[in-house]
Amino acid sequence: MTESAQPELDGVTHRFVELPGLTMHVAEAGDGAPLLLLHGFPQHWWGWSKVLPALAEHYRVIAPDLRGAGWTDAPRTGYDADQLLADVVALLDVLELDRVRVIGHDWGALVGFLLCLHHPERVERYVSLAIPHPFVRFQPRLLAAFPRLWFQYAIATPVLGPALLSRGRQPLAHHLLDNYTSDPTAFSTGDRELFVGQYRDRDRARAGSALYRNFIVPIFGRVLAGRYRSMRLTTPTLIVFGGDDPNMSAELLDGHQAYADELAVEELPGASHFLVDEQPDAVAQRVLSFLA
Repeated sequence: MTESAQPELDGVTHRFVELPGLTMHVAEAGDGAPLLLLHGFPQHWWGWSKVLPALAEHYRVIAPDLRGAGWTDAPRTGYDADQLLADVVALLDVLELDRVRVIGHDWGALVGFLLCLHHPERVERYVSLAIPHPFVRFQPRLLAAFPRLWFQYAIATPVLGPALLSRGRQPLAHHLLDNYTSDPTAFSTGDRELFVGQYRDRDRARAGSALYRNFIVPIFGRVLAGRYRSMRLTTPTLIVFGGDDPNMSAELLDGHQAYADELAVEELPGASHFLVDEQPDAVAQRVLSFLA
């Protein structure tokens, strides 16, 4: 994707930040305490467009395109947990931000949890949208989710994954937008093109596949294996999940009490995975209340 294709949103400015081995695009708006937004797949900074104006009334909102997405570089390597976390820490360092509030969605929320666990001094408060905490234990009912997550393994497969993301009349990214929302009008035609169209670029399709192969699929295995139960979440945290999300439930999110100092869980009725796109006003209200 090119800078000339950048969508416009009132009050938002854009710049490119040089990180070690990566040029990252960052959208910014508002003034005040810094609030970092970490998008998910198959989105980029525009995934926050429906809540960004409301958030910018209270905070200096910083919405980067993470490695491989949007207008940030899409190198062949660096899609593992360590490097994705390092990218975010490097961004904070370059922007000279010692401590921030953070909101993450989808895989961006996974990076957000890693930031809280490994660099708790950098995060004031944290909101995870549609992603469970890293202390979830295996439960038999989780087996029902695996058939629904077939697309993760397809995207993660070398050669096949990039092809599924970039080719055909209905690339695989459409499947996520179509099947993980409760509201069929949540994404406009223009929004869908902004998100799905980026994967027509071969490098970005390859990056999306590498992201699933090296980060998204492995990290859930690590969670269920208990890798993070030796750590403690000290950051005040809120998890908001959609009541119609087939892969989330209050029962699944229970059991965190022994590993977190302050973690609240809220269900948003009538929404599925793409909460911001489905119910932006409700998300903004809950997020602002918690962050304050």
